[in-house]
Amino acid sequence: MPMRDIRLLTQMFIPGALIGPFTQANPGLGGVCTFVGEVRSDEGVEALELTHYEPLTLPGMHELADRAFARFDLMGLLMAHRVGVLHPGEPIVCVSAAARHRRDAIDTVDFCMDHLKSAAWFWKRERRAGPNGSAWHWIEPREQDGQDLARW
Repeated sequence: MPMRDIRLLTQMFIPGALIGPFTQANPGLGGVCTFVGEVRSDEGVEALELTHYEPLTLPGMHELADRAFARFDLMGLLMAHRVGVLHPGEPIVCVSAAARHRRDAIDTVDFCMDHLKSAAWFWKRERRAGPNGSAWHWIEPREQDGQDLARW
């Protein structure tokens, strides 16, 4: 049975502490692909806040995992996503896929990230330094995000 580790986290996490055990739990894999997204530390960003719709978020992440397992030949999938207030340099998301062949692992991570970024249950806003002090600004989807999602 394929390994599935789906987490919605409210506290800071260390990606390597998740990836190491995940890799070890998938003996015989041919490749592991991992993406870790972090809060940018440039452009005056002081903090990032991720809110979500709790009744749908974790079930939706599990449904996304189901779709990934149906589409790709996977041995395991790890998805961890933060909510709450994060600071520059902190990890936001970690997606890791284990497969017998590299293409399935790479494509799975790309598929999951495109969906988490553009079709998920998260809302993001940034606190930025400005001439009149710090202020929160909602982050709107970019046109590229929709194009990335449309590939699938």
